[in-house]
Amino acid sequence: MAEQRSGRPDWDEYFLKLAMLVSERATCPRMHCGCVLVRDKRILATGYNGSIPGQPHCDDVGCMIVENHCVRTIHAEMNALLQCSLHGVSTKGATAYVTNMPCTNCAKALIGAGVAEVVIFSDYHDTLAEEFFASAEVPLRRIAQPGVEIDYDLASFSSARRVRSESDGCDGSC
Repeated sequence: MAEQRSGRPDWDEYFLKLAMLVSERATCPRMHCGCVLVRDKRILATGYNGSIPGQPHCDDVGCMIVENHCVRTIHAEMNALLQCSLHGVSTKGATAYVTNMPCTNCAKALIGAGVAEVVIFSDYHDTLAEEFFASAEVPLRRIAQPGVEIDYDLASFSSARRVRSESDGCDGSC
């Protein structure tokens, strides 16, 4: 069996790192959250917390706070589930990799959508998610936050060349 090269993330780290990357699209400054729905090591959908499509974002017009929660945004988990719904993708038996513990409503939605497991690396305030997951027998796994660096050293790959762009002073004919 081939030895795994050092630095290669395991599957949990890989999918949580993707959730972290997805969270960079979030538009609510109170928290950036990302969710990756996976089944059989295949990505079904991703989601991040942001406003209703076509509506203003918190980053642009401010948060809309009700009982200490921003209600302008659709949470990452809901957005991932909605992507599956829009594209006819079943979430039954999927694993949700989420940067943060789901809120109560997202936990209920994940359970109702047939998600079989949830993996997180940070907690969230004011949630009953853990209780709902336990009562629905949906395992909740907490693991350490994966590294935040991307390990991609283009110069070390003998078959690759860096693309030149306008920011490098290239006018497109380079």
